[in-house]
Amino acid sequence: MKKYFFVFITLLCGLGLLALTGPAIAAPSAQVYYYTPTPRPDGRIIYIVKAGDSCIRVALLNNISEQKLRELNGITGSDCPLMEGEELLIGMLREETPTPGPSPTATPLLPTPTEFRGFGKVCVVLFDDLNGNARLDEGELWLPGGAINITDRRGRVNLNGETVAINEDELPTCFENLEEGDYNVSVAMPGGYNATTSMNTPLKLMAGDTSTLDFGAQVSNQTLPEENIPAEGERSPLLGIIGGLLVLAGLGIGIYFRFLKK
Repeated sequence: MKKYFFVFITLLCGLGLLALTGPAIAAPSAQVYYYTPTPRPDGRIIYIVKAGDSCIRVALLNNISEQKLRELNGITGSDCPLMEGEELLIGMLREETPTPGPSPTATPLLPTPTEFRGFGKVCVVLFDDLNGNARLDEGELWLPGGAINITDRRGRVNLNGETVAINEDELPTCFENLEEGDYNVSVAMPGGYNATTSMNTPLKLMAGDTSTLDFGAQVSNQTLPEENIPAEGERSPLLGIIGGLLVLAGLGIGIYFRFLKK
């Protein structure tokens, strides 16, 4: 009998030691449930009362104060009677109205930039080209009376003028405020003169430029001095002498051929 008792005590002590050396098994913690109600279409957030709920429990579950819960649902008095299945308002969904920003300002339509075109000046000189070299040399004077014409390539300019003789200020005939561009400048000779230069010159006028064009003219060889023109009904002595010599030469040739025939 003592033998069995000893064995029982030994087994009991072994089980106790085994329990002390084994891993401790913790009791499972109570599971916590969090309730997140969905807002209804009208924005109200509703909580459905469950069995065992109280005002303080509902407030804690929904993260609001008990006082706020009472105000939302009109609960007064010290007690807070709740019924299972009852709907409690716990909040309102606020839709934030976007703050209107500054209205975009319409960019004004800017006018199409106009191409800048400056202005220049054209001067014309007609000179008496005594030596006929087509250059204005020292001692050669300006001739008045030449008809000037200036036109542009676009057909918008047609200016006329007249050349002048050299004056005290030595200013030729000039045309100012001509828009830059391509022009054609021509001069017609006064009576009794022939051109020694081209009388029609193309010109590219740049803004701010003053272009001076020289045209040359020389007295016509067909123009005789007025004192050498014989008066009407008069004969030139030189022509009479030349005519007499021609008559004598003709007689001499006739006599010579007569002697040859004999």
